[in-house]
Amino acid sequence: MNYIVSANTDVGTTKTTNQDSLSIRTINTANGKIVFAILCDGMGGLSSGELASATVVKAFIDWSENELPLLASAPIEDHVIKRQWDNIISTQNEKIMNYGKRQGLKNGIGTTVVAILLTDVRYYIVNVGDSRAYEISSSLKQITEDQTIVAREVRLGNMTEEQAKHDPQKSVLLQCVGASIEVAPDMFFGETKQNAVYMLCSDGFRHEITTDEIWNCFNPGVLISAENMDNNAKYLIDLDKQRQEKDNISVSLIRTF
Repeated sequence: MNYIVSANTDVGTTKTTNQDSLSIRTINTANGKIVFAILCDGMGGLSSGELASATVVKAFIDWSENELPLLASAPIEDHVIKRQWDNIISTQNEKIMNYGKRQGLKNGIGTTVVAILLTDVRYYIVNVGDSRAYEISSSLKQITEDQTIVAREVRLGNMTEEQAKHDPQKSVLLQCVGASIEVAPDMFFGETKQNAVYMLCSDGFRHEITTDEIWNCFNPGVLISAENMDNNAKYLIDLDKQRQEKDNISVSLIRTF
């Protein structure tokens, strides 16, 4: 399988610091090309959120350089990926939390994390917080589940999707890396589709645009080149800003073919 990839981020209209961090890379292995991408949305005063998100991204980059080539030399097993990613997140959670305490940051610092590993046959996704992963083919499918108060209430049947959009607690996380005593990441596994698009995004990317707008710009029939992919991502980011999105805005794309 082959891939086209793209990653874009923007500070947005209000904040002075971009606290999102992201990385995407295509890796050649003995068993073919694979793609690893990660996106983190940091939170905390001044540059602390940026530090939290960058710290987690770096830890996963180190894993992709040191551990992933070994894993990719044989069929990758779900439980191995889960164990290694759980360990990374647990270690970084403790590291970031201890840093916040040493700095005397009363409200702490932290970051969401969503990461995806794509092989010819399978995808592996980890999620903490409310950054998201989607699969786009004939329709737009959200793979991850938001770890927020309102998303939990929707799943329990106590709130509708429409009510959740306007609830004042819509951005309150149930957990994040660096600000939770213990972190329980969600893992998702599935079959990699050919001629599909896999998208990671921060919540700032999706608040002010519709699912139809995302599908129209990112469906696999439209994303046929890296240049086209970048242009469409920048178009939607600009649309977010025109609609006064206040948060940082980040999106990563992987097109399979």
